[in-house]
Amino acid sequence: MAEAIVNAHLSADWRAFSAGTEPTGFVHSKAIQALDEVGITHIGESKSTEKFRDMDFDMVVTVCDDAVKKCPVWLVRGKRVQLGFDDPAKAQGTDQEQLAAFRSVRDAIILKVPELLEQF
Repeated sequence: MAEAIVNAHLSADWRAFSAGTEPTGFVHSKAIQALDEVGITHIGESKSTEKFRDMDFDMVVTVCDDAVKKCPVWLVRGKRVQLGFDDPAKAQGTDQEQLAAFRSVRDAIILKVPELLEQF
């Protein structure tokens, strides 16, 4: 969701790339729904950090606690920042409760990531 939010709201100054240390191979349908609710059409795909092995970044932002522990050393050529959001894909409960977890993380990303990028 962070990639889609940054690229939708901050594309004049930033270009985001998202990758996982253990990608699932698909973008969670509830993430797509949560983004759609705020007018963001997600066009990305589930990617491994390996896809970005030869790229340099100004900043690497890890958004899950697992990622900060597993993020490859080579991926940290730029500034590294951790924003610890809960992984909404691990939410339990009804479909609505799980969707609420995705909405909560989406809203936190919309609030916190622009603040972080403005400081850079």
